[in-house]
Amino acid sequence: MDVLSNMKKWFIALAGLLLTVTLAGCGNQTVATTSGGKITESAYYSSLKGTSSGKQVLQQMILNKVLEKQYGDKVKKSEVTKQFNTYKAQYGSSFKSVLAQSGMTESGLKTEIRSNLLLKEAVKDNVKISDAQYKKQFKSYEPEVTVAHILVSKKSTAEKVISELKDTKKSDMTSEFTKLAKKYSTDTATKNKGGKLSAFDSTDTSLDSTFKKAAFKLKTGDYTATPVKTQYGYHVILMLKNPGKGTLNQHKAELKKQIIDNDMNDSTILHNVVAKVLKKGDVSIKDNDLKNILSDYLSSSKSSSATSSSK
Repeated sequence: MDVLSNMKKWFIALAGLLLTVTLAGCGNQTVATTSGGKITESAYYSSLKGTSSGKQVLQQMILNKVLEKQYGDKVKKSEVTKQFNTYKAQYGSSFKSVLAQSGMTESGLKTEIRSNLLLKEAVKDNVKISDAQYKKQFKSYEPEVTVAHILVSKKSTAEKVISELKDTKKSDMTSEFTKLAKKYSTDTATKNKGGKLSAFDSTDTSLDSTFKKAAFKLKTGDYTATPVKTQYGYHVILMLKNPGKGTLNQHKAELKKQIIDNDMNDSTILHNVVAKVLKKGDVSIKDNDLKNILSDYLSSSKSSSATSSSK
């Protein structure tokens, strides 16, 4: 489950790990009884706090508290629900089984999604993006386009499709392409939809890079004059909608989003941002055995500043 694995890089699953204990103010209430005696909350807490997983849980709980305080009003419940539904749709009928294999629940996933969105707000707030970074990002930037394709196994078949498209008027191109997709395409997911694919831009990771490169060169209404070879076979690509690259200033908001998304995968930047957030959160550890649990972050925050990896 790649999407969830990336999230778990910085946010451990709270569901299941927290169980019935809170890592502060534990009493002597019985957690479990056995023939050999009972296990109390305080005994469980003392044991758990000495483990790496227990320390991770406390770190995450502290971070969630300060992130909520500083950025909670910037992350709407609807955003969490939207991202959750995207993941659910992505995995379809296997969603629940994949969650189970990852040791997660639906509520646990929603908690992680919110935590991730809160951290993204912190990155936006603490990372400065230079003009040089915008220019670098714009070089590889391509706006969202919509294409249709016909996939076949032989180059000669692709060339035949191109030949049949040759004398078609632009006004009739989409309808003709739809007919040929139904006739020739081996892509069962799109052949009955005229070969139409979901819109994508330069950040897309699901499509073959050769396919994307060929597609981005096309203007609206144009198709590839030669077959495009990928690991799946040979494609004929029709550009249904390409708004054109335009200028950097026209796409600055989208470029900023892409840079921030890149920074969310940079462990050094995330470490520095978390350090700043925790320092601002005025955290005080009351348990002497755990007083150094955040030392790696709080000591570094004195000398480190969050700068984008794109610089």
